[in-house]
Amino acid sequence: MAKFDLIVRGGRVIDPAQGIDGVHDVAVKDGTIAQVAPRIAGKTARTVNARSQLVIPGMIDTHAHIYQHVTGDFGMNPDEVGIRSGVTAVVDQGGAAPLTIQGFRKFIKDPAATRVYAFVSNYLVGGLLGHRHVGLYGPHGINVRETINAIEKNRDFVKGIKCHAEVGGYSRWGIETLRLGKEASRAAKVPVYVHLGRLWAEENGTAIDPDRVIGDTLPLLDPGDILAHPFTKHPGAFVSREGKVHPLIFEAMARGVRIDVGRGGHMSFDAARIALDAGVMPFTIGSDIHGYTIRRRDESRVWGEGAFGGEQGELTTIGGTGAFSLVQVMNELIALGVELAGVIRMVTVNAATMLGLTDELGSLAPGRVADVSVLTIDEDDWTLQDSLGVRIKTAKRLRPVLALRAGRVHHAESPLLEERVPEVA
Repeated sequence: MAKFDLIVRGGRVIDPAQGIDGVHDVAVKDGTIAQVAPRIAGKTARTVNARSQLVIPGMIDTHAHIYQHVTGDFGMNPDEVGIRSGVTAVVDQGGAAPLTIQGFRKFIKDPAATRVYAFVSNYLVGGLLGHRHVGLYGPHGINVRETINAIEKNRDFVKGIKCHAEVGGYSRWGIETLRLGKEASRAAKVPVYVHLGRLWAEENGTAIDPDRVIGDTLPLLDPGDILAHPFTKHPGAFVSREGKVHPLIFEAMARGVRIDVGRGGHMSFDAARIALDAGVMPFTIGSDIHGYTIRRRDESRVWGEGAFGGEQGELTTIGGTGAFSLVQVMNELIALGVELAGVIRMVTVNAATMLGLTDELGSLAPGRVADVSVLTIDEDDWTLQDSLGVRIKTAKRLRPVLALRAGRVHHAESPLLEERVPEVA
């Protein structure tokens, strides 16, 4: 009989990459998946009892803000967002920049128990103070060569470029910042991840039609690029002022542009229903956890003094109920009618595909790294709330129990999970 380091026994294994959905054991040896089968016999140093629980490939959060301290109140601890919340891999979106990427490697990526990846910022300064200083984020703050260099020197964890295409920046610089991001993206052969929906207020004295931003943005995108925030409460994104999904969104999806939830403080259940009913299904789920959503601030805006000429930059991405864990966002999608297996696909094989890591992550296939998430399903009457205070009911919730990262057990004990799951109605 085989000798294993650990066997996760008796859980409902859902592995969309392999088409598995059934009660199985999962055996681990030397940090890799050794076997997945209905019943595995063999000696083992440790057993995890997963009966009546879900066992899935290690969850990947494709959008978080984890450049702790450097991005001020905005940046979260990577392990609280990641492994201690049942998530085995986390992607920082735009905190690390060409000028700060080595600090991110040394102080965030390398010490973390969670697997950490990054989409490097399109801007030299990255996410300093949570992008409050709008004057830093124009074309004058971008150097295409430096962005390419940052990617080339850090390909082990840098998997793309974080860009913006939103009303406030558009009122100042048009679509030039995204154009420069795409120049670097094509040269380095990595995707861009594009924020849609107003982030900053328009420049003084201007009034931009938010729907114009989409028309200029989408033609620039290539297959594999990612559009964020399909369910945002902010204008200038997927749902137009007429209350319908912009037709160019479907054209972009048809040519291979992908959609990431990017929940954060953006979520509108009404916008989500419009988008989902129209056929806009996210490819991946990014929680977009950051310090402003965690604090549950009452203000709908945070003001930051502009970096140039005393200009004021209005940041409008917080207010209402924000994101506290990836599983919270999964619960919201399930409550909105997305099938469980589809949601699991988004946080496993689809997320690995987005990162170009399908040979390493996103599946429990034997020989893959033993990254595993174990979840329980609680059944009761639950109430979920979006970023505008709109509530919906659901009869079940997923709750993280533990995760294996390369075969090592980490219990789901993040302080972000305390009272962060849906509350009983």
